[in-house]
Amino acid sequence: MAALNEVQSMIRDQAKAWVKEESPIEKFREMRDSQADMKFIPETWSGIIEMGWTGIIVPEEYGGSGLGYLTFGLVLEELGRNLTASPLLASALIGASGVMLGGNEEQKQFFLPRIVDGSVLLTLAVDEGPRHDPSRMKTEAKKTKTGFLLNGAKTFVQEGLAATDFIVAANTESGKTLFLVAGNMAGLSRQAIHTMDSRGYANLEFNDVELDTKDILGHEGQGAELLDKILDCGRAGLSAEMLGTGAQAFDMTLDYLKTREQFGRVIGSFQALGHRAADLFGKMELSRSCMEAALRALDEQAENTAEMVSLSKARVGDFLHEMSNQLIQIHGGIGMTDEFDAGFYLKRARVIETSFGNRAFHKDRYAKLLGF
Repeated sequence: MAALNEVQSMIRDQAKAWVKEESPIEKFREMRDSQADMKFIPETWSGIIEMGWTGIIVPEEYGGSGLGYLTFGLVLEELGRNLTASPLLASALIGASGVMLGGNEEQKQFFLPRIVDGSVLLTLAVDEGPRHDPSRMKTEAKKTKTGFLLNGAKTFVQEGLAATDFIVAANTESGKTLFLVAGNMAGLSRQAIHTMDSRGYANLEFNDVELDTKDILGHEGQGAELLDKILDCGRAGLSAEMLGTGAQAFDMTLDYLKTREQFGRVIGSFQALGHRAADLFGKMELSRSCMEAALRALDEQAENTAEMVSLSKARVGDFLHEMSNQLIQIHGGIGMTDEFDAGFYLKRARVIETSFGNRAFHKDRYAKLLGF
């Protein structure tokens, strides 16, 4: 575990206590069973805003605290433990990062304070198919006399129903360009996607959506590099949440090994299961080191940030995939029942590990970035 300063330790402890008190796993079950289109509890989201977590990476001049990505990751890790559903990652991390990295002063003044107070939910719309591949997209923004005309579709947009605004990646005559698109624009339609992890994904369709040149985020034709940087912020944040989910799955498994008896002994005393737990613990701590290194690289704007982010997403993804499998296997039949919480962790693991690139995507990207 990284050496934390006093503020980071305080925020981590606050997050741990808040999640235990205000967002137990039972609340996720209630949200899942409610079948509501909005896949987070408004009261939980209000509590997150009150805790100040929506402003962790936003500079103080725009209403945030400017504490950086590692600090944000500490919060996301704790939220991941109890599967807390909220727009925090989609808007306060990814959306805010997009504006901070590519926005002009007017865009920063408008969006960042509103992201912090929760009145704006800004999320990224990039993928167009079942697999994450930012290099391939069909969405187009054609120039007109007054601006652009946006046409195309995006899939699996995080918090796509709740979002008030979107960062949309599209092709233009001069290359990939990012646009800030208001959610109430004429020609924009949304459709909820029901995923097995019960989160708020949606498909978006753009039919002749009229945009102004002032809606461009960054510079026309230079969106590919900016998009990659925004995605890396999201990928690092996802790694932190994934680690929290895997760590909780490990703790649940360890508790079961210490209490479940078979053949007159607790099953954790069997050497094979003890070795399995030790192996998983080692992989968890290695994953934690990779995740923290990626977040620090973002804070330091390191030259190898992209490499560290892909290493983190791949390594944590490997751990979470194996850990969620072992969670079910070691618990046996009870792990397969809906009444037991283990299934929630397996389902979340299968979805989140594919978000913004699965393990294979990031292993391949990491190798290419290293020159292989």
